[in-house]
Amino acid sequence: MSFYVIKLGGSLIGSARDLMKVLFSLSQEGYSFLVVPGGGPMADLVRELFSMYSISQEAAHWMAVLAMEQYAYLLADGTGAKLTARVQRAEGVRVLLPYDALREDDGGIEHSWDYTSDSVAVLAAVRLRAPLIKATDVDGVILGGEVVKEIAASSLMGMESCIDQGALRLLKASDRSCWVLNGAESQRFVAALKTGEGGTIIRGC
Repeated sequence: MSFYVIKLGGSLIGSARDLMKVLFSLSQEGYSFLVVPGGGPMADLVRELFSMYSISQEAAHWMAVLAMEQYAYLLADGTGAKLTARVQRAEGVRVLLPYDALREDDGGIEHSWDYTSDSVAVLAAVRLRAPLIKATDVDGVILGGEVVKEIAASSLMGMESCIDQGALRLLKASDRSCWVLNGAESQRFVAALKTGEGGTIIRGC
């Protein structure tokens, strides 16, 4: 069984369920996925409330995790995927409801805006010893106007990129990798997944 943890970002909300349906089709071919949802516009609202009403980092963190849960329901709706509150390997396509899992154990994640849903996905991949794909709306890490095929997480620290700073720290600490792929065009995503070509590999080493 080919198992992947996939972070499905809020930037893909317009096409996300099409991609989810494609993942479900792949599950008929022996692939399995644990999808970690982004926060989408729900998390953006939490950021606005944080800046407007002096909400603590602690409260904002858990509000943002609950925003991920709302996006999870959107991703699972009508796509064949099942919701799960557990970080575990399973056949088919599961979408993580992260709140309970993180309340039980979110070791390694700081409660700050440096650690977003990207970091939750890295944490899940580390715990499951599984390959991690970040599906987003860009072709990979872009430096100097070009997509970089491979880069060390340490090289992106302190820089604005398509992955959060906390995730980079976790990748470095765990010596794991994250494959950044464009998920806006589902068939192109599938081709990359099957051939191993395209996007950017962010290596923890």
